[in-house]
Amino acid sequence: MLERSAPSSPFVADMSMRIERHADAYSESVAEFLSQPHGLRRRATEQPLLDLFTRHTEAVVATYDPPGIRRAGDSLVFGHVYAPAFGQPGDPDRPVVPVSRLIAALIAAEVEFRGPLRLSRTQNRLLAEAYERLGRPLVQAGLPAHAALAYRRAGSLYRIDEDTDAEDRCGLALARARRLAQPVAWRRIGGLVPDLTCGYGYRPFRMLWFVVLQLLVFTAAVALRAEQPLAVTVYQVLMNYLNPLGVGDTDHLRVGGRAVFVTEAYAGAVTMSVFFALLVRRWFRL
Repeated sequence: MLERSAPSSPFVADMSMRIERHADAYSESVAEFLSQPHGLRRRATEQPLLDLFTRHTEAVVATYDPPGIRRAGDSLVFGHVYAPAFGQPGDPDRPVVPVSRLIAALIAAEVEFRGPLRLSRTQNRLLAEAYERLGRPLVQAGLPAHAALAYRRAGSLYRIDEDTDAEDRCGLALARARRLAQPVAWRRIGGLVPDLTCGYGYRPFRMLWFVVLQLLVFTAAVALRAEQPLAVTVYQVLMNYLNPLGVGDTDHLRVGGRAVFVTEAYAGAVTMSVFFALLVRRWFRL
């Protein structure tokens, strides 16, 4: 069993018990949702659950009126609630965290995020890390929409801390969680394309591998339609990708060869435009 640190005051202990009661009540609805057949659960979506989660969270926030809590440094009020949800990172024998514990940690994080206490920069950072660490186990538990909520909160807190790398990391995780939460199968599958090609815009340099793949495909296609040395074909494909060839440069091609070059020119224009747009966005934070 994971050990839990003691609450710092009777008020925190009372609020922690309240959070756990709401987490236990909400976990019953989550267990009912997860017990459905996989296909039915996909079509049902988590939105009704998230609406219920919001009501449980608001019920706790409404009673969160801290009487001037003294903290140990810049610690979080409910740090003892988060600890059992995380366990020891990198521990191969780490036990599976119950869903109720994950829900309790998520409600506690929401209470700290939305509560009346003003958080310091260090506390914002700690809360962002808590939200981010909740994301993966929530996805593994079959609750990607709840994970998306955690990643969205983490990204906003990292933005306050001006940690752009962490913000982008959470943005990528958020996009992936949203894809997994899609109830329609073809949208989940289609969402893999922007992830693989550019990491939903957060990994623009992945597009260079996509460019290499395109060049290889078009080189093979042109080589099948032209009777010339391979070196010349490679040169023409490389040039056409960035600057379309003229009519005189394609006289040697058999039927269909020019169509390949036209397709490559359009593919190159679109791909490079997207690549530079994503690069500028990442460099200048547009």
